[in-house]
Amino acid sequence: SHPQHDLATRQQNGYGAMITFYCVGGREESAIILKNLQVFALAESLGAVESLAECPSLMTHASVPGEQRALLGIDDTLIRLSVGIESC
Repeated sequence: SHPQHDLATRQQNGYGAMITFYCVGGREESAIILKNLQVFALAESLGAVESLAECPSLMTHASVPGEQRALLGIDDTLIRLSVGIESC
């Protein structure tokens, strides 16, 4: 369903496991979601083999001015999950 799905199919063997979504609410709701994750650990770097989660506006992009984050679509409700390879 993604506009570049065909390109990804030609270039990749399998697909990545990065999930990005916006939660309903604001900073408090994002914190509730992150605190209640059972498989994902909270981390700034999502480049490991473990299942990791982050809220970019509070972590990796906290030093970016709010106006610039808004232009990039990074607000307090954006959450990123990196699905790892560990067995649960």
